[in-house]
Amino acid sequence: MRRAVVLRLGAALAAAATAAAAAVALPMIQASAAVGTVTGYASANGGTTGGAGGQTVRATTGTAIHAALCGRAGSSTPITIEVEGTINHGNTSKVSGGSCNTAAGVIELKQISNVTIIGVGNGAVFDQLGIHIREARNIIIQNVTVRNVKKSGSPTSNGGDAIGMESGVRNVWVDHVTLEASGGESEGFDGLFDMKNDTQYVTLSYSTLRNSGRGGLIGSSESDRSNGYVTFHHNLYQNIDSRTPLLRGGIAHIYNNHYANLNESGINSRAGGRAKVDNNYFEDSKDVLGTFYTDEAGYWQVSGNIFDNVTWSSRSGDNNPAGPNPQSNTSVSVPYSYRLDGANCVPDVVRQTAGANKGLRVSDGSCTPQTPTTTPTVTPTVTPTVTPPPGGTNLSIGAGSDGSSKASGTSYGNVRDGDMSTYWSPSGSTGDISIKWGSATTVSQVVIREPSGSTGGIGSWQLLNAGNGAVLKSGSGAGAITFTPVSLSKITFRITGSNGTPRVAEFETYAG
Repeated sequence: MRRAVVLRLGAALAAAATAAAAAVALPMIQASAAVGTVTGYASANGGTTGGAGGQTVRATTGTAIHAALCGRAGSSTPITIEVEGTINHGNTSKVSGGSCNTAAGVIELKQISNVTIIGVGNGAVFDQLGIHIREARNIIIQNVTVRNVKKSGSPTSNGGDAIGMESGVRNVWVDHVTLEASGGESEGFDGLFDMKNDTQYVTLSYSTLRNSGRGGLIGSSESDRSNGYVTFHHNLYQNIDSRTPLLRGGIAHIYNNHYANLNESGINSRAGGRAKVDNNYFEDSKDVLGTFYTDEAGYWQVSGNIFDNVTWSSRSGDNNPAGPNPQSNTSVSVPYSYRLDGANCVPDVVRQTAGANKGLRVSDGSCTPQTPTTTPTVTPTVTPTVTPPPGGTNLSIGAGSDGSSKASGTSYGNVRDGDMSTYWSPSGSTGDISIKWGSATTVSQVVIREPSGSTGGIGSWQLLNAGNGAVLKSGSGAGAITFTPVSLSKITFRITGSNGTPRVAEFETYAG
């Protein structure tokens, strides 16, 4: 990286604080499912719906996110994962299963489809931990912060990309997220939003990207031209050295974005790439549009943009800025409808809408932020449904039990004593409790009961065959769990997320 962004962080943060002080107060609405309507290229190619129509689970750790993916019936079973809290290396482990392909130290959305990840409650922060999308389709990521992901130093994750996509990815909508670093490549960071090796039909909307050497790329090299059909709208790029984005081949539609303090170059269309650049606001920046660092030309169609205190270098060699008076040198048509805000109001609209925890507000094309088109719940809750036990004997009575570390004053045996006033609780917010038998026993239903006054404490969970680690079922909240009959000698209820202190009064097991 030609210049280190970290040297400019102090000034950028001071400017951000000043802007925040002048900001209009916004309602802090949080979502319980993907909110709003997908826009841009992610609405093409059949559209992007994420986990719509599937189960909704809550996760407070990276392991719980992986567990939710791995607990599905199949790799394409729709699921919405509500995330709250800080996701980091310490709580993100590999989870195995037939419907997932995960790894420790990164949120791995690999060889899967039909997934929504959305920040809820007090917000979701992926700290030094990237989100990797590979060989995947129909993915929505909304209302989360991803920060300080490194490719060198410690800890490392996702090749240094905050969000990275590669290898046959289709239809991804990333909306109302905050992606940030604390410097450039020399400080160990790479791109904030990268797409390569056949990634298509992507939209990045209402998001903030800041304090990084590299905003993001479309295509990893001059020969990687199989990517494109990407829309960027109503985003804030702030204190970025370059790549806002870097486009190699393919088509990008870039409208109503606010660019502030681009230090070396901005939209870099090269190697045959074509960018449609409409009604953006560029300020206090250098070389915000052109072909840079290569002699393989790219192209652009420009209209309605404002260039406020933008400086342009002279054309020479591999440096071909579009300014000081940018003119179109191609034409680009897009297959979807959209409404443009006037460029003069873009900084104000973006300030009120872009980034995580901004109430998921959007623009209606009249320079006025609007509330989401789908009304989210303010504080999503999981209401457990405890059904009466099925006919037959509770196989847990008289069986054995064990588990992970237990909280003081609780016992493993409390979950199989038939007494709702006694319970087991893990020493932390997650943990395992098991029922075991001396010989193979057929089980097809489990009922998890919470003690009075503690309902709702159990969040996301997995039910495991402890003999081989197979995931029998996953979900959230206490209640009845039915699954295909299985013969085993030990069954484990694994709590992967919780709301407060989880407690299990009874872990009942039934043959049918």
